[in-house]
Amino acid sequence: MNKLGRRMADKVEFGLFTLPVLICVAVAFYIPFVLTVRYSLTKWNGISKHPKFIGLDNFKQIFTGDANFSHAAWFTVKYAVLYIVLINVLAILLALVLDSKLKSKTFLRAAFFIPYILSLVIVGFIWKFIFMQGFESLGHSTGWSIFGWSWLGEPGLAFVSVLGVSIWQSIGFYLVIYIAGLQSVPDDLKEAAVVDGAGPVRRFFSVTLPLLAPSITIAVFMALTNSIKVFDVILSLTGGGPGGTTYSVAYDIYRDTFQNNLYGYGTAKALVLFVAVLIITIVQLTIFKRREVEG
Repeated sequence: MNKLGRRMADKVEFGLFTLPVLICVAVAFYIPFVLTVRYSLTKWNGISKHPKFIGLDNFKQIFTGDANFSHAAWFTVKYAVLYIVLINVLAILLALVLDSKLKSKTFLRAAFFIPYILSLVIVGFIWKFIFMQGFESLGHSTGWSIFGWSWLGEPGLAFVSVLGVSIWQSIGFYLVIYIAGLQSVPDDLKEAAVVDGAGPVRRFFSVTLPLLAPSITIAVFMALTNSIKVFDVILSLTGGGPGGTTYSVAYDIYRDTFQNNLYGYGTAKALVLFVAVLIITIVQLTIFKRREVEG
């Protein structure tokens, strides 16, 4: 076989191996995305065979006349900011403790990671039982008023409950990321800082934290995307209550699409959420990667 024939055979072989993957990606992502864009421009109840084309009316309604969406967006922003800050700070602090010479550090690492294995839907139902019945029993036995609060019945406490349960469930994942980052910090740099007389706090901010930049980038990226798309814990824990005060954008999309049968309007909201997540993550990764390079 000559050289040209061999090249053609290699290209055919490459195409045969990659074609199934391309077909799967197209079926799983690209085709549904194109259909989402199409249905976002229609008024459709999900049943009729001929959706009514209405152009950009869905998007005009979202940004000008949908109070539920604006409230859900504000809830999502508050949740995302607090979730990103709290879970990364707590994960770094726990990673510093569990990366030390504790005898029980292996057990503690596993204990923190086990909740992450569970689905957030299951975790939400478990904590719903704890908030509604477990806390009542603890209140009777201890007499502490904190256990008598309506954790799922008051807007402020419901928000704190959703945030706390989400952090409790997922902190083990971020803990693993930061422990891996701490273990990659060279020991000679730590020893040099000790020789120079730097204390634990100074060593952390001058040596450890800058070298954790790649881990921070990954953890913040994951926390950002997960918090903006929060849905399952709200569905199982509060159901959007009380009075719709814990609606996230994703839950609002679910409610309009599958409960109110506004499939065209719901897909328009889903497209808005997709674009928002895409833009925010690109900006976040650009800023953090630039800081990594500067560091």
